[in-house]
Amino acid sequence: MLFFNHALPFELFVGLRYLRAKRKSHFTTFISMTSMIGIALGVAVLIIVLSVMNGFGTELRNRILGVASHLQITQGDNTLSNWQQVMRGVDGVPHVLAAAPFVMGQGMLSYATAAQGTLVRGIVPADEVKVAEFSDKMQVGSLDDLHAGAFNIILGADLAYALGATVGEKVVLMSPSGQATPVGTMPRMKQFKLVGLFEMGYQNYDSGLALIHMEDAAKLYRMGDKITGLRLKLDDPFLTSEVAPAIATKLSNQGDYYISDWVQENPNFFAALKMEKRLMSIIMVLVVAVAAFNIVSTLIMAVIDKRADIAIMRTFGASPRSIMQIFIIQGALIGVIGTLLGALLGILVSLNIDVIVPFIEQIFNTKFLAKDVYYITEVPSQLLWSDVIAITLTSFILSLLATLYPSYKASKINPAEALRYE
Repeated sequence: MLFFNHALPFELFVGLRYLRAKRKSHFTTFISMTSMIGIALGVAVLIIVLSVMNGFGTELRNRILGVASHLQITQGDNTLSNWQQVMRGVDGVPHVLAAAPFVMGQGMLSYATAAQGTLVRGIVPADEVKVAEFSDKMQVGSLDDLHAGAFNIILGADLAYALGATVGEKVVLMSPSGQATPVGTMPRMKQFKLVGLFEMGYQNYDSGLALIHMEDAAKLYRMGDKITGLRLKLDDPFLTSEVAPAIATKLSNQGDYYISDWVQENPNFFAALKMEKRLMSIIMVLVVAVAAFNIVSTLIMAVIDKRADIAIMRTFGASPRSIMQIFIIQGALIGVIGTLLGALLGILVSLNIDVIVPFIEQIFNTKFLAKDVYYITEVPSQLLWSDVIAITLTSFILSLLATLYPSYKASKINPAEALRYE
């Protein structure tokens, strides 16, 4: 074309020119900048929010896995008779680090006038430390204080607080499995000495779990030589779907076993966490969409402002397709620049949130997650590059879609009509 002599393609050259301000189009440029900033803020907020939610999810998952077993093996009646043989059978299975026997039952703890329901886990301390993280979470005492026949007990800190019991005192543990007496069936009761407290930072455990020695639990619940099952620890808790079939195959000649994983043991929690992240993602994507569709008004104003230019370009031979591409490029550039700036801001904040949040707390003399209210007192963040890629692609696609209608309208401008009053 006679009027164009530049190394860049015609449509790209004109689209870039339209992004730069002229004296008569400062307001259009201001709207373009507003759209760009809106997209950048929407993308940044979405990345930051998802990173914080990932951080909370990981933190809670680690606290759950500090007590829960990665895999659990039992039989149909919720007992395991040949557990020593099964324990030897899982030894050597890939990804299995350790196994620990346990007896699990429900109980009622009472002290003075207080009573609290609890889950009672009978453990072998030497094996339990290999599959759980109690040793790092003990406030008082140690798992080694649980001796067979001593009838000692370790409680979650909140459970002990609810009972009003302190270390060294005696609490009564009642089992729902009754024993026959002349006056009828009575619950089995045994006095235990409180020798330790743990705090895992997860409410279900801190307020509802008691630890005793496995032999004491077997006597209390009349298990005999049986136990409830085996708890397994893997080198990667996300490999349960691979390891469980391998264990089932190896144990197939020993009988029928039921193998469950940590997700099945906490289905409601992880379902709620997943749903919350999904809903938050939808809400934040709508925020990005609102910012992206500001491009529509920006381009409509640009088309109105450039009607004469469009008519002149059409007169010199530019096709409707070229005109449409010019405004698509202009809108897409707004979206790309805004998206990249937002992604950069979101990544920087997500990676440094452990510094930014304390700084803000110090300025305003406040605490976002108070210790007396929340178990997690620091705002965690885990940046996933898959989230960043998905967000940037979504933002760019929305920005591109927002350019189609204004660009189409620009391509339909009649040169004669546009130049009539110029």
